[in-house]
Amino acid sequence: MSFNKAPRNNVFYRNQNWRYPKIERAEGVYLYDSEGRRYLDACSGSAVANMGHGNKEIAAYTKELMERVAFTHLSRWTVDTIEECASKVSEWTPGDLNHVYFVSGGSEATESAIKLARQYFVERDGGKTSKWKVISKWTSFHGNTLGALAVTGITGRKKMYDPMLAQFPKIPQFYHYRNQWGCETLEETSIKCAEALEAEILRQGPENIMAFISEPVVGSAAPGVHPAPIYFKMIRNICTKYDVLWIDDEVMAGFGRTGRKMAIEHFGDAVPDIMCTAKGMSCGYTPIGAAIANNEIFTTIMVKGSGSFHHGHTYAGNPLSAGISSKVIEIMEREKYVDNCAKQGEYLMGKLQNLYKYPIVGDIRGKGLMIGVEFVKDQKTKEPFETCAKISSIVNDHCLELGISPYPGGGSADGLRGDHTQITPPININKDEVDELYDALEGAIKKTCEEVF
Repeated sequence: MSFNKAPRNNVFYRNQNWRYPKIERAEGVYLYDSEGRRYLDACSGSAVANMGHGNKEIAAYTKELMERVAFTHLSRWTVDTIEECASKVSEWTPGDLNHVYFVSGGSEATESAIKLARQYFVERDGGKTSKWKVISKWTSFHGNTLGALAVTGITGRKKMYDPMLAQFPKIPQFYHYRNQWGCETLEETSIKCAEALEAEILRQGPENIMAFISEPVVGSAAPGVHPAPIYFKMIRNICTKYDVLWIDDEVMAGFGRTGRKMAIEHFGDAVPDIMCTAKGMSCGYTPIGAAIANNEIFTTIMVKGSGSFHHGHTYAGNPLSAGISSKVIEIMEREKYVDNCAKQGEYLMGKLQNLYKYPIVGDIRGKGLMIGVEFVKDQKTKEPFETCAKISSIVNDHCLELGISPYPGGGSADGLRGDHTQITPPININKDEVDELYDALEGAIKKTCEEVF
């Protein structure tokens, strides 16, 4: 039964059980609502507003560009902003990931990557190729369109739509805190998880597997979870051995969020075949995303093959969004925001270790300013709270009362149970603002413990 807390107007809000404060303006890392309250944007929306709010340089550039050319369709025209943005993006991606297929967001990027992988094998091997399955992981999230949801591995988010989805195979996540083998180190867990990929490829038959998709640092499904560097070295070798494409989902983790240009850089020099990006590409100043292909895929389809990608979206290659994205990347480079993210992330992670003194704090993990705090009923056994306890919501309510807005979630333990909050503030946050964020988060957790225990 709905609580009908949402505002009564013509908007179809995402959650009718949530009371939506009305934001009137935003500046830097802060949001201001219609009742005069200020919130530190501790999640950047959903790891999107990575440079904060109200950047006047971007606003001025957007006006200038909008007056010059607002829209052209990429099936017929090219524009300097599209070409410049693709060039900049390819400078941020590793190896030969040089071919940027623009879309409007993360789910579209995942859809495009899956279809790109399928067409690659059709163009290379002919229409009778049996390669069509994508292996993904439990406790993962790759988007809400049907293809992206099919490879998503957090069951609570997809159960309603299961009859409509391709039932792609899943393997364990590199989720050391809840690893199924009793491994004592992150490296041991990472090795087991990589070996699980090879086992699943052999179980399904390599001739049927076209791709493997993974986040380098997990986002909302289990915020901050990541492997040891050996994991992606093994993944690269396994995918190459069995002629499987590796899709790296950096929709949330890419473009500076983890303290590196791309999160995959934390894990050695292994290079994926396709990379999905969005969010930090424009830091929320415009909708944009991309599926970025390597030279082999591009050449097979676009040079030696049919020369046409059988896929498209109206706003794929929007010159306005591409121009804004270029400007955002330019500012991030000039202001060294990625370096700031690494510095402030290390500082915040150090402070967060103090939270283990509270009995509901089970695990704290992350890279840069992509951090997750998992809540448990019992620290020793790691037993999660039942969903009816709504621990994430209680913590979040107290956070809002204390002036910060993190990103609450659940399902990390078994698809339904498992409370957590995601901490992903703008990557240009300063030390004083980090202190403010931490103090409010600690206060919220303390209040929650007083209510629960």
